[in-house]
Amino acid sequence: MSTVVSVAGAGIIWLALLGPVIALLVHLSGSAIAKSLTAPGALDPLLISVESGLVTLGVLLVVCTPLAWMLARGKLPFPRLWETGVLCSLLLPPLVIGLLLVFMVGPYTPIGEILSHLHQSATNSFLALVIAEVYESAPYYVLGAQSAFASVEPRLEQQAGLLGDRPRRVFRRVTLPLAAPGLAMSLSIAWARAMGAFGAVVIIAYNPMGIPMQIYTTLQETSLSAALPYALVLLVVALPLPLTAYIWSARAGRRRRG
Repeated sequence: MSTVVSVAGAGIIWLALLGPVIALLVHLSGSAIAKSLTAPGALDPLLISVESGLVTLGVLLVVCTPLAWMLARGKLPFPRLWETGVLCSLLLPPLVIGLLLVFMVGPYTPIGEILSHLHQSATNSFLALVIAEVYESAPYYVLGAQSAFASVEPRLEQQAGLLGDRPRRVFRRVTLPLAAPGLAMSLSIAWARAMGAFGAVVIIAYNPMGIPMQIYTTLQETSLSAALPYALVLLVVALPLPLTAYIWSARAGRRRRG
């Protein structure tokens, strides 16, 4: 009986968590999807979001992967201080991040002035969109990648070093392949966060309009039902990568334990 009750309780919680997705599918109609998505330029914001999301992932891989590895291997002094900084970034409300980015990279800041000399702007531009997405998604990637690197046995790296491999070769041939499933999971979560970034985006990157901003403006200017097709598009683009990475990571974990 206790097993039945546990399964029933878990099922209720599972359905409750999926409730918003179920509600979306229930209230969508084929005619609404066709009307919204076939309009001229309807998918332009999606292309902008995909492009900015891919650039964001590239930035995270180059900039944040070394930080995650150093945190996992204790290569930095005062490691708890570094981790606290990442956690603070994670815990800041996205709207607050957007407000603070204005004072950090806005047109009247030193960084903003440097960008203006380069004919760039960190407000209402593609660059601003990428910056907002990086700040909203980076902590998720850093913490996940740190966990992925920490899951690799240092003993295996040491053995490779004893066999004559240099540190870079050890990282490329031992650390990276073993951490790859966890890194993919972390990166895919960052992708979903970047694609759905809104709080910081609405402050510093209202234009060019990505798919979250399109949902918001459609909701404000038209109706809730008119915004639902764009919400579906966002889910279709943002969710498959994390789900695939999760399956890969889970299978890799089972093989490693087996």
